[in-house]
Amino acid sequence: MKVQKPGRYTGGEPGSIYKDPAKMECRFAFCFPDTYEVGMSFLGMKVLYEILNARENIWCERAFMPWVDMLEQMREKEIPLFSIESKTPLAEFDVVGFTLQYELSYSNILAMLDLAGIPLRAKDRGQDHPLVVAGGPCTCNAEPVADFFDAIMLGEGEHQLPALCDAVIDAKRRGLSREELLLNLSRIKGVYVPSLYTVQYNKDGTVKHVTAHKGAPRVVEKAILPDFRHQPLPTHFTVPMVGAVHDRAMIEVLRGCVRGCRFCQAGFIYRPMRERDADMLNSAARDLCRNTGYEEVSLTSLSTSDHSQLEPLLDKLLTWTEGEHVNLALPSLRIDNFSESLVEKTTRVRKSGLTFAPEAGTQRLRDVINKNVTMEEVLKSCTLAFQNGYTAVKLYFMMGLPTETMEDIKGIADTAQAVVDLYYSLPQRPKGKGVTVSISVACFVPKPFTPFQFAAQDTMEQLQEKQKYLLSCVRTKKISVSYHDARISFLEAVFAKGNRRLSRVLEEAYKSGCCFDGWAEHFKFDTWVECFQKCGIDMAFFANRPIPTDEITPWEHFSYGVDKRFLIEEYQRAQRAETTMPCSRRCSGCGANKLMGGGKCVANDQSVVL
Repeated sequence: MKVQKPGRYTGGEPGSIYKDPAKMECRFAFCFPDTYEVGMSFLGMKVLYEILNARENIWCERAFMPWVDMLEQMREKEIPLFSIESKTPLAEFDVVGFTLQYELSYSNILAMLDLAGIPLRAKDRGQDHPLVVAGGPCTCNAEPVADFFDAIMLGEGEHQLPALCDAVIDAKRRGLSREELLLNLSRIKGVYVPSLYTVQYNKDGTVKHVTAHKGAPRVVEKAILPDFRHQPLPTHFTVPMVGAVHDRAMIEVLRGCVRGCRFCQAGFIYRPMRERDADMLNSAARDLCRNTGYEEVSLTSLSTSDHSQLEPLLDKLLTWTEGEHVNLALPSLRIDNFSESLVEKTTRVRKSGLTFAPEAGTQRLRDVINKNVTMEEVLKSCTLAFQNGYTAVKLYFMMGLPTETMEDIKGIADTAQAVVDLYYSLPQRPKGKGVTVSISVACFVPKPFTPFQFAAQDTMEQLQEKQKYLLSCVRTKKISVSYHDARISFLEAVFAKGNRRLSRVLEEAYKSGCCFDGWAEHFKFDTWVECFQKCGIDMAFFANRPIPTDEITPWEHFSYGVDKRFLIEEYQRAQRAETTMPCSRRCSGCGANKLMGGGKCVANDQSVVL
């Protein structure tokens, strides 16, 4: 009775899986380092939960970061962090696995380990402690949190995670030591064991050398599914008792992206782009909706409208969704292939929100970031939307992009104003209704394994000045503006590009009360600054310093298939505002094809065979 939303912790949701713990050879706790509502929106957890629990000798359970009220109660009453399904303390599991989706969740990971009674650092854990592992997109530079994990998984977990569990089962059967188990794990494709690597630094703080020991691979290459097209989709979701942020059926229609936007980490680390068969997607979507009762199915990916069978897929879906009053949502439509047909097919049941992402306010800057979208295409898509009854559009932009000027910032407001003017110029617009254009502006954060990993982030002061200028450029109440806290984006950049020395800062910040850093009301920026100063580490060194292209990065010993040579070439093309064609139109030789054994990356007759 002392906490909000007790349903976050009770379990018992439809679709939950329960097993006899006495018959299990491996018990896996899948931990999401944020609240239940956020974690239950994560498709990756749903996928891996079903895959692991399909094994008779493995039980995968869930755990989430308790909200601050529950966290206080658990600490006061000395209640260890437990799994949702069986209420078993995490310290009693064989494996405790975290997904690293966002750099500002790192302090929550330490809070969860501490609450579970598990030593924070891997070197302090013994034979009786669980194996603490991590996966997810942030593992592409796991160095800032490497000291806290026994093993870190790079790449796609559908095959990799069961292989890790098999290694744990084998170690238990044979009575192997923790050290022997870690050596075995290092031999699994894409598994990085930080304790088997040492990092040497130059006097200026840059990385001098990374050395692998005991036969560990010098470069850890990401794991990739050998046949994504026919990889089964989950058809039984756990349906949350407390509404999730995204509470609907989700079907991953493709993985990766052909577009090559230079700021987009996901577009590079999930290469090459692979899509699923339309018949399989339709069947899985129908089974999922019938098994869960969801009345909306979302076709998710980085760029759903790039699926080569999208129109036939929608036709197949409409044979049953309309009659069963199930709404179709396409949350990642591209401006340049938004069509009358897509509008008509996705609004049969009800209209969802409409969002486009021009990303930059001028054509020059869109070319710099390789967005490959023109103002004409923006206006054409908005025209289609308005003619089909929409009166509100949301536009996503970034500020602080490389080479950006104040003219580019003004271009954001000009773009929104052009959309407003367009609405009132259309004779076929909804009668008697005004238009609303919402601008959402994120602060650019340079990320590893992108061409912009070499770029410096704007200082907080520069970003705040640009935010004020943008507001001054908006002259109508029909346009609303929201933007990110520059301080949060600054800390995100520090950890995105940081090295192992940041583990000291992270632990110090957690012990100083930092938690839920991604939540504005709990973000303690001044505390973070004090912790960095106490540890003698300059935050600007990581966020605001350009990286020379010949410098050894903290993530140099990881490979996601894309060659550093290609990233450098793309960075240089960005400086010249030159665009690169999408992979489906012309292969640019990024190197990702070697992950698939060479040959074509993208199943398109126009792609080049290397």
